[in-house]
Amino acid sequence: MEVLFERHAEYLTDVPTGFERELMQTIDWDSRLILIRGPKGVGKSTLMQQYILDHYDVSDRHALYCSADSSYFSTHTLVDTAAAFVRQGGRHLFIDEIHRYDGWSKEIKDIYDLYKGLKVVLSGSSLIQLNDGQADLSRREDVYDMPGLSFREYLWFRTGKKAEPVRLDYLLENAGQFCSQIRSLYRPLEFFADYLRMGYYPFSFEKKKTFKTLIENVTSYIIDTELTKYRGVSPENTRKIKALLQIIAEMFPYQVDISKLASSVSIDRVTIIRYLKYLNEAKLIRNLFTEMDKITDLQKPDKILLDNTNLIYSYSIKEPEIGTVRECFFCNQLASAGYMVEYGGLKTGDFRINKDLVIEVGGAGKDYSQIDENDIKKAALAIDNVDVASRKKIPLWAFGFLY
Repeated sequence: MEVLFERHAEYLTDVPTGFERELMQTIDWDSRLILIRGPKGVGKSTLMQQYILDHYDVSDRHALYCSADSSYFSTHTLVDTAAAFVRQGGRHLFIDEIHRYDGWSKEIKDIYDLYKGLKVVLSGSSLIQLNDGQADLSRREDVYDMPGLSFREYLWFRTGKKAEPVRLDYLLENAGQFCSQIRSLYRPLEFFADYLRMGYYPFSFEKKKTFKTLIENVTSYIIDTELTKYRGVSPENTRKIKALLQIIAEMFPYQVDISKLASSVSIDRVTIIRYLKYLNEAKLIRNLFTEMDKITDLQKPDKILLDNTNLIYSYSIKEPEIGTVRECFFCNQLASAGYMVEYGGLKTGDFRINKDLVIEVGGAGKDYSQIDENDIKKAALAIDNVDVASRKKIPLWAFGFLY
């Protein structure tokens, strides 16, 4: 245990404390078992470490932070570690990278059942399944999915000025007033292009010069390691999957031709649909459907975007299509804030939100001509390169304040 406490102190030495993610306030930290899921690089480790620093002294042995990929766990089990920690008065155990520990769910279930006074916080891959065939934690565990930075969080991080999140219904009804309040803090368009290119991942603030390389490292790790291990993707196809991401990054935002997509990377149609599902689960792409509640397991998506705009700029050899970037940003921010986003189809507007609201995304010339007349009353436009809201024409950047 001494080794873990020494490493605990080292981990907490250089944790940034001036900015905390909004998820910090959302999590019920009093829960006995918490899982924070998210793709590599979004800040899960930092969030856990910040919580410890907010509530414990570094030398306080009531809390312990460790990583499941540590060499320590090559000769020690999670259960034995928890037992030793509790014997020494431990109350709050934080285990990072839990998916790196084989058979983790069964041991965590044992810890939960054995040590009722111990609170356990885990972090892991987006691909983690609560019922993995070894133990079902779905009734025990509070799960939180952690996205990258919203545009609002990025501005707070970069300028030190904090705006509170806004609900979508409030934004739609009070867009003019809201945008005016935001412009009193900063000029959103001054920062928007930078956010689209490299603002979604928190490490961009420290690693600007190597940002694209880090993005490639993150995606390569997810594809080469996580998809092969947790979804059974053939290692022979990982290069093809990376080529697929580049194709998606440079696609026009139109409907999907699966046969053409499969042919372009030499993967059969059934396999590529399965891979698209896995990539969506890994938060590398976003599969959009016209009716989410009616999709089948191997149904092709009606539209595909990369998960966030940083991936688009990193994977595109040429300058990305601006329409693709706009739609990617919009879908990412809405979905990350917890809204259901469906593809509207060719005649009903770009996107349908929570089954009801229709929103068309575009530039200054965008109007309601592509929205079905039956949906006009409950429709809005998300317009790029504008600062001022006009009726239901709302600046695109404003949708980056939902979380």
